[in-house]
Amino acid sequence: MDISSIEIVNGSKITLHFSLTLRDGEVIDSNFDKAPVSFQIGDGNMLPGFERLLLGLTEGDRLEELIEAAEAFGERNPKNVQHFPIERFSHLLEDELMPAEQGSVVAFKDGAGFDVPGVVAKILDDTIVVDFNHPLSGRDILFKALIIKVNESNLDVLEVKL
Repeated sequence: MDISSIEIVNGSKITLHFSLTLRDGEVIDSNFDKAPVSFQIGDGNMLPGFERLLLGLTEGDRLEELIEAAEAFGERNPKNVQHFPIERFSHLLEDELMPAEQGSVVAFKDGAGFDVPGVVAKILDDTIVVDFNHPLSGRDILFKALIIKVNESNLDVLEVKL
């Protein structure tokens, strides 16, 4: 089989250049001016909505596709905006670690002990409003990619590891 005709499938290890851009032209991330990145399709390093667009492409292919918010970083969920009594942050105030302004990032522990970051949306007299939505949720993303290399699927190896 001609190596340049290997199609990207689940389990393929690929090397690519990519960029993520908002509708207004703001570039969120790009490595076109840096070294390409390598990862395995299905390993969790890229969101499924982005990976689906890569399936079937081969070495040298270019991609430019607008991904709607739901398939990119998800829609904004109003339930992810939480109001906390300012007293809950009193220990931070004493240590001068209190989120001083809107836009500060704070971390909370979830039930399993993992950090869950949130962005301070508002600081009121008695309440702090924290938004736990991904900062890019609700935003359509223009995904551009240039496939540099495709290696055959390592799906058999992945199945053994599970």
